[in-house]
Amino acid sequence: MKTLFSMLAPLVLAVVVNGVAAEVAVIVHPSSGVTSLTEDDVARLFLGKAKSFPGGAQAVPINQNEGSPARDKFNETVCKKNASQYKAYWSQLVFTGKGTPPKDGGSEAEVKALIAANPSMIGYIDAGAVDASVKVVYKIP
Repeated sequence: MKTLFSMLAPLVLAVVVNGVAAEVAVIVHPSSGVTSLTEDDVARLFLGKAKSFPGGAQAVPINQNEGSPARDKFNETVCKKNASQYKAYWSQLVFTGKGTPPKDGGSEAEVKALIAANPSMIGYIDAGAVDASVKVVYKIP
């Protein structure tokens, strides 16, 4: 019994640690005139219901690659859709000619680099990866 416990304890610990999702930060270029956004503002951009920031400047939403923990948390919390619902939502809009989904920008580091290089882009990364190259406009706890 003691041996079984010693074998299962690390597994249980790994599940608990990995199950706790980190905070996700929605980011823009530092020179962007956007200082903060609401969850609804962000959802509208990533669901194709808005094409510009509240101030009128063009907004280009960028997703992380499918399957990334930040993307899953972002979709479920902000867009209120799991991965398959999000994909189905965009498939329907594309099929009917009513929208184009956000581009996949790659990994967290690649998304951050894209946002840091383009004032019209908006994306999300783990809050721990935020530095002076980007500006946080919304946080997902």
